[in-house]
Amino acid sequence: MKKKKISLINALALLVVLFTMLSFSGEKDPLHKRVFNISLDELKDGVPGKKVIADKLYFKDGKVFSDFLDKKFGYQWIRYRINKDSIYIDSTDVEVRYLQVEASSTNSDNQTVTIEFESLEWDLDGVIKITKNDKIKRYFDFVGREKGGKPKKVKVKKGTKVVEIIRPGEEAKKVHEETIEVPKDKK
Repeated sequence: MKKKKISLINALALLVVLFTMLSFSGEKDPLHKRVFNISLDELKDGVPGKKVIADKLYFKDGKVFSDFLDKKFGYQWIRYRINKDSIYIDSTDVEVRYLQVEASSTNSDNQTVTIEFESLEWDLDGVIKITKNDKIKRYFDFVGREKGGKPKKVKVKKGTKVVEIIRPGEEAKKVHEETIEVPKDKK
């Protein structure tokens, strides 16, 4: 009898813990489910290449996905870390979110890919370094913008006011909030 009560209490406690864990699962990071169109520019000896490579960066569950890195180097995804996350108000009184992010992964051949970038709202700017045995093999500079472009500002609808023109000597109808007297034209 005692064992049944103890196991029942343990089962209830476990259910309570699971419910609290599910309800407080937390907020996803600011890059979660965002897609950026980027342009990669390979640098050789500090000189940008002639060809620009178009790519997309996808962010989901703390991982970054790149079509170019997957096809060319075999990195399906790379775990990333947000080093700096801040919000400030710029000169136009708009809130701007600034992120500094880095991601790196090493494969079995001791080849490492490192992605470092800064995100300012919907823009990205950063570098991709591919090294083998701690020697730089490839170096890319990239810039990008979130797919769909700059988000549209929400327009606030203002209440419309009707203005009634009153000629001298006539009375105004008090139907609307505001009336303006207009003098009669002089000839």
